[in-house]
Amino acid sequence: MNKTIRRASVFSLLLVLALLVRATWVQFYEGQALADNKNNRRNAIEQYAYPLGDIIVAGEAITGSERTTGSDLAYKRTYKDGTLYAAVTGYSSQVYGATQLEGIYEDLLDGTDTRLKNPVDTVTGKRADPGDVVTTIDPDVQKAAYDALGGKKGAAVAIDPSTGKILGLVSTPSYDPSEISGTTDSAAWKALTQDSDKPMTNRALRQPLPPGSTFKLVVAAAALEDGLYSSVDTRTDSPNPYTLPGTTTVLSNENAAAPCENATIRTALQYSCNNVFAKMAVDLGQDKVKAMAEKFGFNDAELDVPVRAYESVYPSDMDKAQTGLSGIGQFDVTATPLQMAMVSAAIANGGELVSPHMVSQISDSDGNVLRDYDDSTDTKRIVSSSTAEQLQSAMVTVVEEGTGTNAQIAGATVGGKTGTAQHGENNSKTPYAWFTSYAKDDSSGKEVAVAVVVEQSDAARSEVSGNGLAAPIAKAMMRAALQQN
Repeated sequence: MNKTIRRASVFSLLLVLALLVRATWVQFYEGQALADNKNNRRNAIEQYAYPLGDIIVAGEAITGSERTTGSDLAYKRTYKDGTLYAAVTGYSSQVYGATQLEGIYEDLLDGTDTRLKNPVDTVTGKRADPGDVVTTIDPDVQKAAYDALGGKKGAAVAIDPSTGKILGLVSTPSYDPSEISGTTDSAAWKALTQDSDKPMTNRALRQPLPPGSTFKLVVAAAALEDGLYSSVDTRTDSPNPYTLPGTTTVLSNENAAAPCENATIRTALQYSCNNVFAKMAVDLGQDKVKAMAEKFGFNDAELDVPVRAYESVYPSDMDKAQTGLSGIGQFDVTATPLQMAMVSAAIANGGELVSPHMVSQISDSDGNVLRDYDDSTDTKRIVSSSTAEQLQSAMVTVVEEGTGTNAQIAGATVGGKTGTAQHGENNSKTPYAWFTSYAKDDSSGKEVAVAVVVEQSDAARSEVSGNGLAAPIAKAMMRAALQQN
């Protein structure tokens, strides 16, 4: 073989080897990346080739699938009472993806979760029948919250203190996920995403706001646990008026005639005395208040229920004046309704917080349980049983004789705390109205903990209060949870 032919043969062989290497690289490395690419149309075609599994509330599917026409995506997602349950389900869109439970359990609901495959499916590569997501939501509690919120902008959460089950989770204004589930819904999507009221924001989990006076429960818990005061009926060292340390700012109380000077914790909660809890936070110091707040769940950036909740914040590096303001739920303190429901739940449950969750179990198409979340909850001791009992008693005083009388329920013991949080520079905007509470049926012993925030309503500014706006919503939810008529 002459030299020229030999060189040409070697070069041709190298080209063949290069082609083989490249083909192998594409097939076994880049192939998976291409398959997983969100712009790969085949993924959407496969995902929506069959009906999806369902999200279940009280044994009934609140989702479904509908056969499409004129599209290569055979089925699209449908929702029963979509606006009622949007804060729970999220959406599953052929164009815009999936969020919340729809997104978290996407593989289960479209049948691609490996836990759904039997040995034959594994060998043949056949897609398994989709599974279902069973929620903890009580439809009566959910509807009570949604109806009571009505046209208001706000959110509400209800938790079973003994199990951590989320019984209701509502955000208003809401939206119908069915309106954006197909391929021709760009106008609806644009309208929702550009709406100034942000109907797609899950206010119950993902919009932390200043909690106002509801945070006083956390400060009171810190004072009792630290031994700063021995009981809720011990008189405090609380001058009225109280000037924030290092400033000329004098804290006023909503009720100027309230007996807030050196008031006990019970009286201070009853009348929501700012001077008492601002001074108490300063006396404790920010580190002790922060430690107690974090035990309740503040500053947790990984709170999953299983939807990831945004972090509720108790700040650091404050001076004494700022620490005083934090004691009344102002300055840079923020909380979600979920977080404030967790505070009341822990107090109602004797000082123990059961991890909140809104999925009970996931199952395959035959109803076989793949994972039971009710059996895997964590329980943490937040405060002693003695502290919890004292706070329960003081919260009952708030509802029976104080600022939370609109939450009273016949046949049930109800404890609560109101809050009106400043909004805007120099409180120039309408305040936020808060209420967090618990209720226990006097005959059955059944319990529920609730938190409500009303961000905006049609009420005049002078009428905005936790008792006036938020407490009636909490009452409706608690009655539904306790099945009170």
